[in-house]
Amino acid sequence: MKKIMKEGLDYYVELIRYPLHLIGEISIFIYQSVKAFEKPRVLSRLTIEQMFYTGIQSLPIIIVSSAAIGLVTVFQAEFQSRGIMPKIYISTALVKATLEELGPLLTGLMLSGRVGASMSAELGTMKVTEQIDALAAMAINPYRYLALPRIIAVTLITPMCTAVAELTAILSGFMLATLTMDIPAVTFLNGMKISFYPVELFGGLLKSLIFGIIIGISGTFSGFHAEGGAKGVGDSTTRAVVAASVLILFADYFVARLVFK
Repeated sequence: MKKIMKEGLDYYVELIRYPLHLIGEISIFIYQSVKAFEKPRVLSRLTIEQMFYTGIQSLPIIIVSSAAIGLVTVFQAEFQSRGIMPKIYISTALVKATLEELGPLLTGLMLSGRVGASMSAELGTMKVTEQIDALAAMAINPYRYLALPRIIAVTLITPMCTAVAELTAILSGFMLATLTMDIPAVTFLNGMKISFYPVELFGGLLKSLIFGIIIGISGTFSGFHAEGGAKGVGDSTTRAVVAASVLILFADYFVARLVFK
């Protein structure tokens, strides 16, 4: 009986200890990364390289996905509102949904799957093969040359990718509405005008900025703490994507509560 009680107590202690330990490790990681902000010229070069990989090479999948989202949104808006409300409000629904939710959220989740996983796998491989330790042994700060440029790059590029995704979704919805639904272009554009508020645009971009920070920290932190060979790299990559995706969904809710009152 005592053994069962002890095992149960140990389980709950570990249940409390692990999240606190994880929060402590993440806090130290963020502190070390911010502390490494030196040598702007070298940092900017590394950041630009990461921005090219993070943003430019991610654009094709983001454009294709956002175009599909625009088509589905317009189709469903027209189908659900058929005979209920004027067609001018189809573009209203598209713009509001895209700027406030679909654009930032789609981009964040796509980048967490592509960029977050890639960063974690790359840095995790460097960790288990002791390349990161070798940099530290040569007095090269791994946070400055590996973590910080990636965090800054994905933070800056996520709002840019979000803007492209939103524009693509609206354009694809516009094409579908005007070419197949007999909605005049003037009607579609007027519906966009009456529903557009700057706070929706800037609120969505603020979301994407926060999503970028989450993706960058999650991907680099998981990579820096990978262990156990190839399996450990795979586990760290999975943790990076899952953690970033869940945090993005929660951040989406809290930012929406703050901005869209």
